[in-house]
Amino acid sequence: MKQMNWLMLLGVCFLGTSCAVYSFHYMIFGDSYFIFKYLVAQLGFLPLNVFLVTIVLNQLMSRRDKRVRMQKLNMIIGAFFSDLGSELLGNLSRYDQNLAQNRKNLVPENKWSSQDFAQARKNVADLDFNPNLQENSLHGLHDYLSGKRQHLLSFLENPSLLEHEHFTDLIWAIFHLQDELALRSDLYNLSEPDTAHLSGDLKRIYQLLIIQWLDYMQHMQSSYPYLYSLALRTNPFDNEARVEVS
Repeated sequence: MKQMNWLMLLGVCFLGTSCAVYSFHYMIFGDSYFIFKYLVAQLGFLPLNVFLVTIVLNQLMSRRDKRVRMQKLNMIIGAFFSDLGSELLGNLSRYDQNLAQNRKNLVPENKWSSQDFAQARKNVADLDFNPNLQENSLHGLHDYLSGKRQHLLSFLENPSLLEHEHFTDLIWAIFHLQDELALRSDLYNLSEPDTAHLSGDLKRIYQLLIIQWLDYMQHMQSSYPYLYSLALRTNPFDNEARVEVS
């Protein structure tokens, strides 16, 4: 309400200023015909002026600002994967009982097109991820996430991430799993309902993380080929990946 009153007051001030200037012009020159002709001409140009300034120019500036923001945001996401994201993918893949089948869609190549990445993201939604919590202890995952908690907090403190809903959802999902694991006194003897609950938490993170990873891989391929080359050689899903160039 206060903002609306402020806008109305501003509009009245502008209208009053315009009337005062026209009145001053009439007092000096006494030419009402010129004032009327000039006013009609300006009103005719007003819609075009509004279109050029508020739509065309604003869209161009917004597009440029968004490109700059996304560039900074991708730098933050790159730091996330360098610090813990790629390693977390490797840790979660150990729980994937269908990894041999799933990894065929998760090994990007140098010549992947945008359609290939889009298809890979689409396949993630149908990912058959049935985590094995019996053979793989959750203690190791809990210790890993606990050691990275401060790093995760630093990402949430970055205001730029508020514009990236999917990445924020991923960080919150990781925090949720870490809290779930920390509050359990025994991670070895889980009941069936508890196992199913934690399996759902793992699947949520796994899918969100893979989609974010694919987005980042596509960004690197188009903007930073040398970083994309390193990411391919350290792909946690590729058994043949070697960081050394051969």
